[in-house]
Amino acid sequence: MISSVFKLAPLSPSPSSPTNTTCFFFFFLLHQETLILQPYYVITSSTSTMFFHLCIVLSSLLIASFASLASSSPSASLSFYEVLRSHGLPMGLLPKGVTDFVIDDNGRFEVYLDQACNAKFESELHYDRNVSGNLSYGQIGGLSGISAQELFLWFPVKGIRVDVPSSGLIYFDVGVVYKQFSLSLFETPPDCKAVHGDERPQEGSDSVSF
Repeated sequence: MISSVFKLAPLSPSPSSPTNTTCFFFFFLLHQETLILQPYYVITSSTSTMFFHLCIVLSSLLIASFASLASSSPSASLSFYEVLRSHGLPMGLLPKGVTDFVIDDNGRFEVYLDQACNAKFESELHYDRNVSGNLSYGQIGGLSGISAQELFLWFPVKGIRVDVPSSGLIYFDVGVVYKQFSLSLFETPPDCKAVHGDERPQEGSDSVSF
């Protein structure tokens, strides 16, 4: 839940009562994308002109504070697939079955799948139940939890980056080389076949090139 004090409206001095000014303030609570209005406090002053201007200043500060808090939490309402897309990466880098994720201000993330599984592209990719890495625009570094198959061997994917978008290419870092794929393969999250403990890939040496 995110909360911010937000001023509804000051009552300006009226001709019939020039020495009395009242400011009404309220809580706006942002809870699961719903704004809830709750009364907070009321201030009344007999020094009308100065106090009225003070209300205006406080109003601006509180509105800015609320806007900042509201804009700082967009990831709370986004799926991780949408987070990938907002960073210039295709949503299909992860398969269907993401149940939850966490990501910090530095882009460090951890994604939780409902099961370990394999998905088929040009090559087969294996996903552990937990996938983590460092997300920045157009690339993922320090990746853990994804492996790529080549020549019956499995190699850990250490990073992913998108080339110039117009090229339509994406590269997987599997150690000594980057393996190239078409971006179109990753437009949508793929189906993923569950694997069990004895079926998990045994990773090969990083010295093998493609």
